[in-house]
Amino acid sequence: MNNPLTPPGLRRVAIVGGVRTPFCRANTGYAELGNLDLLVTALQGLVERYGLAGVHLDEVGAGAVTAHSRDWNLAREALLSTALAPSTPAYTLVQACGTSLQAALQLGAKIASGAIDCGIAAGVDTASDVPLVFGARFAHRLLALSRARTLRERLAALRGFSPRELAPVPPSPAEPRTGLSMGEHCERMAKEWRIGRAEQDALALDSHRKASAARDAGFLDELLVPCAGVLRDNLVRDDASAAALAALKPVFDRSDAGTLTAGNSTPLTDGAAAVLLASEDWARAHGLPVLAWLGPARVAAVDFVNDAGLLMAPTVAVAELLGRSGLRLQDFDFYEIHEAFAAQVLCTLRAWESADYCRAQLGLAAPLGAIDPARLNPVGSSLAYGHPFAATGARILATAAKQLAVRGGGRALVSVCTAGGMGLAAIVEGAAAG
Repeated sequence: MNNPLTPPGLRRVAIVGGVRTPFCRANTGYAELGNLDLLVTALQGLVERYGLAGVHLDEVGAGAVTAHSRDWNLAREALLSTALAPSTPAYTLVQACGTSLQAALQLGAKIASGAIDCGIAAGVDTASDVPLVFGARFAHRLLALSRARTLRERLAALRGFSPRELAPVPPSPAEPRTGLSMGEHCERMAKEWRIGRAEQDALALDSHRKASAARDAGFLDELLVPCAGVLRDNLVRDDASAAALAALKPVFDRSDAGTLTAGNSTPLTDGAAAVLLASEDWARAHGLPVLAWLGPARVAAVDFVNDAGLLMAPTVAVAELLGRSGLRLQDFDFYEIHEAFAAQVLCTLRAWESADYCRAQLGLAAPLGAIDPARLNPVGSSLAYGHPFAATGARILATAAKQLAVRGGGRALVSVCTAGGMGLAAIVEGAAAG
């Protein structure tokens, strides 16, 4: 049976459930682990939670943003380290911070069309095990040495060598097209939209308080799987306060005009998350629950090189999604909006309320309007839990599905901004919504 948001001829896509490792600040609980370790833990946790040992799944799509060369076959290698049937194919994909949500959308489209019946979408990232490589000059020198067959050729390859060539080159946080980091871009957005420091700190504080309350209420219990002895997120601050946040100094614009701090920006985080998707028939045949339905989705991009805000693409994705679905922005019980930075969320909300922006950038005759702040990230989001880049989409999707299941139905809007000026948005329907 189709619900109103499932076009005729397509199957509904069930979100059976999801799990994740606890998220940890970089260089703490998972300092000795890599992407493969974390992803295996999340996938195996999902296998154990839903009794999938020995089960063949149609596909597993997973990825990492910051990866070593050894991670080239990451999804497949991780799968082979779980109890899933080794006949399950897997592929690795990357779309910056939207990686695992994009994996879910791709799998969902295949399930809806009947091409496959089930799959896992997952993502992982560790900032504790970043790839450090040599600069191009020394790398070329090493290649020349590997090809050398005589002493003369070896000496020629080493000619002009300087110890400075041995300095490692860490991954750059800057956008290749602009040379600016995401935080620096977001500072520009905050200034353009006149988002003050106090507003940003208030949103960050609210995220920590909601996350702390959700944890204490047991909401996270079924979503977390232990990893390396870690049982809970170590970034949620029970003692967060307005005064403590206000005392922090700006980190991306250190002048008096800077507003983004370590407190209202996501920290470098390690973790992994995974979500099981299926057709309704497959889920029922395997005795599995349906927490929610993955509905329509939209992916968009903006020209951030020519002054569009780097993290504003979700405004476009959501506007297009609403237009195609016949819904208003206010037609949702809650909103799961990824908090890369408090300023980024606030810019997005303000843009939807702006008649000028909605007309000029979104092609709308009227603004999308405001949303009820109480419905925004009801159990906290990335500012509190952290943001292991590729894992965030799966975390948000599983979180939204569980909230709908707890509510007994309803509708949620999820969105994720990404590097490269892209944004993803999707509608999630409660399973009791028909």
